[in-house]
Amino acid sequence: MPQQRVAATLGISVEAVVARLEPSQRRSKQEAARLAVEQQGDLLPREEIVARYAGGATMAELGKLYGVHPTTIRRRIPDDLIRPRSRTPQPRPRRVLVEEEVRRRYAAGESAYVLAREFGVSVHTIRARIPDTDWRGRPAEEASAPPPRSAQPRPGGVRMVLVLSDEEILNRYRAGQSATAIGRAAGVDCRTILRRIPEHERRSHLQAQRLNRPAPDVDADTIRALRARGLTWEAIAAETGLSAKTLRARA
Repeated sequence: MPQQRVAATLGISVEAVVARLEPSQRRSKQEAARLAVEQQGDLLPREEIVARYAGGATMAELGKLYGVHPTTIRRRIPDDLIRPRSRTPQPRPRRVLVEEEVRRRYAAGESAYVLAREFGVSVHTIRARIPDTDWRGRPAEEASAPPPRSAQPRPGGVRMVLVLSDEEILNRYRAGQSATAIGRAAGVDCRTILRRIPEHERRSHLQAQRLNRPAPDVDADTIRALRARGLTWEAIAAETGLSAKTLRARA
């Protein structure tokens, strides 16, 4: 019996039980754990476990069912026990693709996706069985390669009328505003704004990034100097108007 059960049976404390035992009679934690596992295993229904295991249950499932480790279940299984092999599910037979049936059902209104899923093939395989004259979608050559967009102006030569004139757009762009900001003010896309800017005046991506960078005067030397004065990242952020994350990235 474990010390806790002896103490509960006699109505005394565990310390009193330990005090009445000789040092040679006291069990170690490892030995006590081993005995507890054996006692717990003796209470398991061995015949029921063997029957469940022979029926296909795994040791992990049986251990979870009886609340023990799978190794404890393994000790109850005879070494010569042979379980029947599990049945491997047979693959679902694929239907034979009959072109006449495919054409007839497609002409009746069924979609190519439904036919492809039923016959176990791709939509392109179904498409290859349908004549071009009966196909309800776009022809294959049109679907694979969409025609390029024409760079010609809109029919009739009508140009979009913007809230801002071309001269004002150019003046704002030269003053440092981005095409995105100007487009937001005019209610159009930035690409519409860029078409009003001469090619030689358009800024590169790097130039726009430097121009639109907030607080460009706050460089790494300035940040290090403020840190040397004992200011925290939060204090520098409040003073410069930048976030602490941006300050760390620039430093």
